[in-house]
Amino acid sequence: MGLGIWDFILVYLLYSLLFSVGILLLVPRFILDAFRHGKYVEGLSQRLGRLPFIESEGRQVIWLHCVSVGETQAARPLAQAVLKKFPEHKLVVSTITRTGQRVAREVFRNEDATVIYFPFDWAWTVRRALRRVNPSLMLVMETELWPRFLLECRRRGVPVVLVNGRLSEKSFRRYKIIRGFIKRVVGCLNLALMQSEADAARMRALGIESERVEVSGNVKFDLLASPDDVAKTEDLRERFGLTHTSPLIIAASTHASEERISVEAFRLLRATPEGRAARLLVAPRHPERFDEVAALLSSSGLKWSRRSEAQRDEDKRSDVILLDTIGELRAAYPLATLVFVGGSIAPTGGHNVLEPAATGACIVTGAHTGNFAAVINAFLERDALVQLPPLDDGEAPAELARAFSSLLADDARRDRMVRRAKEVLDENRGATRYTAERIAKLLLKHE
Repeated sequence: MGLGIWDFILVYLLYSLLFSVGILLLVPRFILDAFRHGKYVEGLSQRLGRLPFIESEGRQVIWLHCVSVGETQAARPLAQAVLKKFPEHKLVVSTITRTGQRVAREVFRNEDATVIYFPFDWAWTVRRALRRVNPSLMLVMETELWPRFLLECRRRGVPVVLVNGRLSEKSFRRYKIIRGFIKRVVGCLNLALMQSEADAARMRALGIESERVEVSGNVKFDLLASPDDVAKTEDLRERFGLTHTSPLIIAASTHASEERISVEAFRLLRATPEGRAARLLVAPRHPERFDEVAALLSSSGLKWSRRSEAQRDEDKRSDVILLDTIGELRAAYPLATLVFVGGSIAPTGGHNVLEPAATGACIVTGAHTGNFAAVINAFLERDALVQLPPLDDGEAPAELARAFSSLLADDARRDRMVRRAKEVLDENRGATRYTAERIAKLLLKHE
């Protein structure tokens, strides 16, 4: 059943109240963060809608919103394709975190893009930001459905496209609890381009009109290495003395407990004939945990190096490398023999396996991959990755070490997995082109 006008007003008031309470509860964290990292405090003025002057020079503006590093990198080929069709338009890119800002400025430096912080989801902050940017089109990557922002876009007549959309089963179950409200939220989307039919079906079930939902595929299948990545790869290879005689294992986008599990698994692996010469690179998902992981490595008894520190001769002989930099993980993948993709032993829903697969590394994940279910299933159907069963922290190191050892001991199996992963990638390319064409059609319709 839909919401009446008064129900509609009350629900949005309740949402705004709950959002405000949530922000107030986070104030102590913001204050603590100001002294430690500045992750959330930086850009506060912009989050309140006080954006810098957008130098559009009279051009119409396309506003692209991304959250994760992976989304931002995957959005670049799409943005380039859209701007190629509409070269007279100005690109504005928003992110939520300081890390996102750094990556966006690097990724879009050649697109004359203005990079801003996304506003808090209050009516007054959103309206202020929309007045400043004055977009002709709003592109939202993957999962960012901010109710007030979408409502204000609709009121201003700004078409909104959900790009590379995904909706996990877990999120879908949560949304169904407030289905009447969510129906209003997704109803503000002019077009939802979803990664898979399962994502599209869940979106339709939330109440959006079927003709507004399409399956575009996943634009991350189209992501290729950039010249900057190639240069960074060679720099990493040279600095740390990475060679094919010493297989490199990358623990990528790790969360709390997964670094310890990876290090313990690495110890066990080094005790086997096939893993004796192996080396480990650890890339934590969140920059604010770099020092925490550095402390773990310092107490491990292993020789280790920190990417952010000055180069030393010992770097070439380190057992473990801590990749405590932003935007270099993609450049490290071509050096890897095996990649454990994190967020999957820790129950956070997993992370993108496409980037390491595209470089020819064998992929290992944990059981918790719900955020990328369609991609993981496509790989599993072709035996193109290894997925561990659900494990507690005590069991995980031994199971992960066994997976590493089994793969390193079987060259033929690794070759088959790499070949099958490439087949999955090749069969699923084309989403960027399709998405750009649909965006162009919508933009022409609203001009």
